[in-house]
Amino acid sequence: MSAPDWKNAPADPAAVAAVSANGLEYRVLDTSDATAFDPYLQAEMRGFLAAEQSDEQLGGARDGLAFRRFVGVYDPGSLDVSQPVATVNSWVTEMTLPGGIGIPMWAISGVTVAPTHRRKGIARAMLEGELRTAVDAGVAIAGLTVSEATIYGRFGFAPATFGTDWSIETKRALWIGPRPDGRLDFVSRDQLRDQLAELHGRVRRSRPGEIEAWPGLWRRMSGTAPGQEDSAKVRGVRYADAAGTTRGIAVYRLGSEGPDFTKHDLELHYLLSETPDAYAALWRFALEHDLVSVVKAHLRSVDEPLRWMIADQRGATVETSEHGWLRVLDVPTVLAARTYSSPVSITLRVTDPLGIADGTWELRVDGSGTAEVTPVRSEADVTLSVNALSSILLGGVRAATLRDAGLLDADDDAVDALDASFASTRAPYLSLWY
Repeated sequence: MSAPDWKNAPADPAAVAAVSANGLEYRVLDTSDATAFDPYLQAEMRGFLAAEQSDEQLGGARDGLAFRRFVGVYDPGSLDVSQPVATVNSWVTEMTLPGGIGIPMWAISGVTVAPTHRRKGIARAMLEGELRTAVDAGVAIAGLTVSEATIYGRFGFAPATFGTDWSIETKRALWIGPRPDGRLDFVSRDQLRDQLAELHGRVRRSRPGEIEAWPGLWRRMSGTAPGQEDSAKVRGVRYADAAGTTRGIAVYRLGSEGPDFTKHDLELHYLLSETPDAYAALWRFALEHDLVSVVKAHLRSVDEPLRWMIADQRGATVETSEHGWLRVLDVPTVLAARTYSSPVSITLRVTDPLGIADGTWELRVDGSGTAEVTPVRSEADVTLSVNALSSILLGGVRAATLRDAGLLDADDDAVDALDASFASTRAPYLSLWY
């Protein structure tokens, strides 16, 4: 299946049959038909407990999301047969692997099942259908971010990137970091949208786990999406180097100050930096902002340099959680696509209850970090599930950790060799929800 054809891939026959057994219909949506797409979008938003969307908001969503492939499950007996009782959408994007190499990824989003139609096997039918469709399209890996973490492990997904949320007391966590030259300027929301897209396009290849973004994301991030609530509260500031090139952007909102006008919260929704100077300048801007007592930052990496730029690390409360989930579909293609930190010759037995990635492979990595992966019938040095392989792929989860957790079977020598080779120079990081 050629690259442009994934959007028009037909409905998975096994998924169609699975939902038909319960009197339901499984359909691939025509996103050019607003009479079908608008009720679909309302149902998806309801699934995430959002408010009913206005005509303006629906129009913006159609424009921003129509490039994706949408699947709905419909109940012919519903009072409103135009609205699906379950949704999922997907598209092929690029994810960065260690070594700065991009690989096509089947991105899955918008998974909802109406509470009126639980326990009918709908989610299983949709997700397994997505995976089979991805395989048919020749895509070697799938990914998603999740609202309910207990659902996706049964389909072979596992956490591969983690994020941190910060709450920082500005008077306690005093700035002791660099004070770069260069300049900071406020930017309009339209400028913010365009510069975020340009800068992210340059930066995303530097961090394993990051994905290619889409225009609708930057419209929402910048407060320029049609009908977006509280868009006027979005503020953007950019850092430019001596040549006037934008090297970093911060997107934030100021919250209520309560009874004291000097104690606003600053909600840092996104901070994107191409250079250490940009990173330092934007964080200093946030922490030294006038009339702000607390800075809250969401979805930061697990290895933020900020820890070493504030006088009192205890002035920052940091919570860590999983974020980016991956699911290997084609073991040799994925393992051969990334670069490695040290040579290794090791045999991996991968188990997969769905049968997609099941098999035994010899992984040989040379001194340049280039891999060759071949199927073998020999005894394995390491036995692991497709979930475990998906977790260690980017180097953010150690094989030794999963072995100690009972999720991987190997002796000490094999585990040490695997960890040394799979290690990444930078912690994997996904800065976006999708």
